[in-house]
Amino acid sequence: MSFGSGQSYRREALGRAGLRQGMEVLDVGTGTGLLAREIVQLIGRSGRVTGINPAFRMIAKARDRLNIPLVQSIGECLPFSDGRFDFITMGYALRHVPDLDETFGEYLRVLRPGGRVVLLEMTRPTSKLGMALARLYLGAIVPFVTRMTRRSAEAAQLMRFHWYTITQCVPPETVIASLGRSGFAAPTRTVIYGIFSEYTAVRGR
Repeated sequence: MSFGSGQSYRREALGRAGLRQGMEVLDVGTGTGLLAREIVQLIGRSGRVTGINPAFRMIAKARDRLNIPLVQSIGECLPFSDGRFDFITMGYALRHVPDLDETFGEYLRVLRPGGRVVLLEMTRPTSKLGMALARLYLGAIVPFVTRMTRRSAEAAQLMRFHWYTITQCVPPETVIASLGRSGFAAPTRTVIYGIFSEYTAVRGR
C-alpha cells in the first residue's frame, strides 16, 4: 500500500518526535509490532519497549517478530505504575479510541515528567483534490489489488474498511484539544504528504 516506504516513514516520524537511545517506551495498540520494531532500533540495547494490544491474536503475531514484553490491555486502562515511561507511541489506532480524554489521561499518568507522546494517524486530506486521490487509491485501487494478490474477498473488504475508518477519523482539532484538557503541554500536529498526521505533546514537569 505504501510502496515499501512505511518502515522508513515510521522511523523518521519517531525521530522527529524525539525518540532517542536509552528511553523506556510504551507502544499502545502495538498490533503486529511494525512500529515497535522501529522503536527497538532507535532506542538501542540501553532502551526498553513494552507493547500493549487488546487482541490476543495480534500479540501472538507480534511475538513472532519481536522479543519484547507484550501485554493484553487497552489504552484507557493501563496496567502500569505512575511515571514509568519516557515515551508513549500509538500508530494508526487513534481512530479506534472510544474516549480520548480518558485515554490521554492514562498516558499522562504513566509518563515521567518531561515525557513525550506521539500519535501517528492517517487523516482526511483537507483539499478536494487530495481527498479525491486518496479515495481513488485507498478506497478503490488498494482493495482491488489486495483481492487480486491475496485471492481473498475478506482481505479486500478489510482494506475498504481501513479507508472508511480514515474518512471517519477524529478531527485534528479535537485531538489537540483533548491532549490539552488531559494536562499535556505543547500539543502539536505535523502533517506529512497531506494525509499522515503526527500528534506530539509533553508531560510538564
